Amino acid sequence: QIYREKYRQGDRVRAIIVDVQRTSKGPQITLSRSRPEFLMKLFELEVPEIFERIIEIKAIAREPGERSKIAVSSNDERIDPVGACVGVKGSRVQNIVRELNNERIDIVLWSSQPQVFVTKALAPAKIVNIETFHGEDRMTVVVDDEKLSLAIGKSGQNARLAAKLTGWKINILSESEYTAMKEAEEMEKVDLD
Repeated sequence: QIYREKYRQGDRVRAIIVDVQRTSKGPQITLSRSRPEFLMKLFELEVPEIFERIIEIKAIAREPGERSKIAVSSNDERIDPVGACVGVKGSRVQNIVRELNNERIDIVLWSSQPQVFVTKALAPAKIVNIETFHGEDRMTVVVDDEKLSLAIGKSGQNARLAAKLTGWKINILSESEYTAMKEAEEMEKVDLD
């Protein structure tokens, strides 16, 4: 169940079936509205191109009832996957947002290049620089000083969802923090010499 949702007997509820167990009282069905698969199914119902496999959902990161990020790509270069998911004047995504009680949904263009994908996942924050540590699946992302709170998001939500979506550990620094860190590293090198 999505946090803060209340149901009464007789309400119509959309959900995915997670489990069915036979009990002495008959079958017991477990439903979910909070799993990422539910969001995927809602997009399949709302966006014909996803149902027809022209657009593919590559990854989903979700904090149910709050915010979700979904990465999409197209198997047909003539179709814009983000535009198709958003719909005319946002109609398609708005139907899903309404179904999920105004959960915010960010639709991101998927990329096989980790730096490009992380940049898109952290939108709307503009990224100044990225340092990648491939062995550790970790990135240090540098943003404008005034965009730091936007990149991190409320209670770290934007950064957390971007990391979950991309599979990379993301350390976000402001330009001034990054410059200070690099100067400190240079000083350490000088001291060692």
